[in-house]
Amino acid sequence: MSEAERVSLEDVRRVAELAHLELTPDEESRMSRDLSAILDYVAQLARLDTSHVAPMAQVAEVLAASADTAPNKLSVLRHDLPRPCLTRDRAMASAPETDGIFFKVPKVIER
Repeated sequence: MSEAERVSLEDVRRVAELAHLELTPDEESRMSRDLSAILDYVAQLARLDTSHVAPMAQVAEVLAASADTAPNKLSVLRHDLPRPCLTRDRAMASAPETDGIFFKVPKVIER
């Protein structure tokens, strides 16, 4: 398999089978090219020197730091407070199909 064809047709067919997708031969070929291009781009990104790049901060840390420097500023995140949960009867009332205790859903795994 060439560098441009990292993802074989067999790989595409197996992924399509796992995802329950039916692809035409043209779609299989196109998917192989597209996925190979994605992998090539990821490989290109992996070659970048990031040793001098500071790690990214988490959003919560950034918000906390901005709240510390501007105490009058409102927090974007709400406080996580306990609230009453939805009752079973109320949840089941909006279900398309139920046995009164559980939601009924169509079987999706045939194999």
